[in-house]
Amino acid sequence: MTAATRPHADPTPEAANLDPEEVRRFSQIASEWWDPNGKFRPLHQIGPPRLSFIRDQAVAHFGRDAKILKPLVGLTALDIGCGGGLVSEPLTRMGATVTAIDPSERNIAIAKSHAEAQGLAIDYRPVRVEDLVAEKRTFDIVACLEVVEHVPDPQKFIAECAALVRPGGLAVFSTLNRTFKAWALAIVGAEYVLGWLPRGTHQWDRFVTTDELRRYAETAGLTEPQFEGITYTPMRDVWARNPDTDVNYLMSAKRPVPA
Repeated sequence: MTAATRPHADPTPEAANLDPEEVRRFSQIASEWWDPNGKFRPLHQIGPPRLSFIRDQAVAHFGRDAKILKPLVGLTALDIGCGGGLVSEPLTRMGATVTAIDPSERNIAIAKSHAEAQGLAIDYRPVRVEDLVAEKRTFDIVACLEVVEHVPDPQKFIAECAALVRPGGLAVFSTLNRTFKAWALAIVGAEYVLGWLPRGTHQWDRFVTTDELRRYAETAGLTEPQFEGITYTPMRDVWARNPDTDVNYLMSAKRPVPA
């Protein structure tokens, strides 16, 4: 298999585009979501660059003042695959009215408890993307971070996420590129050598190339995709935004307003 060739998933019924093993794996370690030195340490570390990307894309798209504390006031946001709420809470602090979903009831329970302790009002729901699509919900901002690489049919999943973006809204995704560099660093390095993540967290054949994600988004009706990478600097032990999209990367795309 080459990095440019992705095996196509067999057609599956709508309810099947979810891997129960993935849900079980994250549910088992849900108690560690808010431990910055626990199993979710990498997500805590990449949090600042991910959130700054969302903020920058949102303030540019919606014409907001990037210098104010709460630039997202008046906007609705959806956090798909929210886990313990590591993205939901900062979006709320930026002023957005946040709905957050995750198929794991244990993740949702952890997220609710933590948000309540911080005095944050977040609508956490243990549901799937398809459930909100069926409700015909739409949001100004739809964020789906580190989820695409865990679903059996990413193209279908991206289409469902795109359906939740209101006309004139913004979608933001982050995932892992299917390159040999990503295999070496994100799986061999992060899981087996450094032990940053539990072994088996990622499957390389589920990683999504930038070209694939662009195509999936455009097929789903999203436009003007913009990409940025997130890279690690070992000497400083920090992650930062970078043009290099070979391993971790982000993409924003817009839902155009019908003419």
